Amino acid sequence: MEKFKLIYAIVNSGYSEIVMDAARDEGAKGGTIIHARGTGTKEMEQKYGVIITPNKEMIMILVTEEICDKVLSAIYKVAGLGSKSQGIAFALPVDDVVGIHPSKKEAK
Repeated sequence: MEKFKLIYAIVNSGYSEIVMDAARDEGAKGGTIIHARGTGTKEMEQKYGVIITPNKEMIMILVTEEICDKVLSAIYKVAGLGSKSQGIAFALPVDDVVGIHPSKKEAK
């Protein structure tokens, strides 16, 4: 049985499509984009050298463990803190999944 992880990417508003394009290039099938509002302090801006923009997009992408590292790396390359999207991304393990079709291997 396949194991899954949920990748969360948080980027400035307007940059979710580049995140999804990078994820799809590494094998992700799709994701969910949620409009969000970020908060930050002047100290964070000074410490990390980024301006906190309140309008954000949060992208949730369910992937197999097998491709998770590749997808995270691809997202970082196109939308990391050093880019205009000022994105961060992380993955969390997923214990149970329903509604996902079994892979072709499992179906046979």
